[in-house]
Amino acid sequence: MIWMLVTIGLLVNCSTKNSDSMVTVKKFIFNDFQENTYVLYDETGECVIIDCGCYYDDEQSKLKNFIADNKLKPVKILTTHGHIDHIPGNRFVKETYKIPIAMHQADQFLVDSVKAYGATFGFDVDEQPKADELINDGDTIRFGNSELIAFHVPGHSPGSIVFYNKQKQFIIAGDVLFYGSIGRTDLPGGSYETLISGIKSKLLVLPDEVLVYCGHGPETTIGAEKRGNPFLK
Repeated sequence: MIWMLVTIGLLVNCSTKNSDSMVTVKKFIFNDFQENTYVLYDETGECVIIDCGCYYDDEQSKLKNFIADNKLKPVKILTTHGHIDHIPGNRFVKETYKIPIAMHQADQFLVDSVKAYGATFGFDVDEQPKADELINDGDTIRFGNSELIAFHVPGHSPGSIVFYNKQKQFIIAGDVLFYGSIGRTDLPGGSYETLISGIKSKLLVLPDEVLVYCGHGPETTIGAEKRGNPFLK
């Protein structure tokens, strides 16, 4: 894997619910990079799709069938960062559901170069659409009865965003934080010091029980990473 520093896991479906309202998190593992794509939805049926990694036709069908089978209404594509493994399905999802793409402006250069960069790895990905909406630190993204707070945590990429659901106490971390590891910082725009600083100041201050849905591999918690992540000592 070229984008991360963690052993890949195969946990594929997780939910976070309570009795008064519900947010369900569905995870798919897509493309040759074993990237985690997430569909978040609540009792209204509205959903957001985070990191559209569906590259192959069967992956696109799997995502589309899940949305149809659960009678969901996609309202937005959210992108944690612009690396090639997290965006190859953006065009397909945008054109299928006529919904906007939202991301941080600082990663637009990665999206713009995705076709040429992919060719260097033998990864023939279509040119991807530009962002329709920009996400900044502290922004709130709403769908149905639910909301996500955006944390800008650069270092793996300049525009990396982590999405926090405060009510249900989980984050969608992209490639910022992994089980026992962190995102690579030797890619264009990366910075080890910036990444570590952002994780400590914005993520490790969250409650220990906060569940971390990573961009690759299995889930973890903030508490587990405080205690055991060797990069955060």
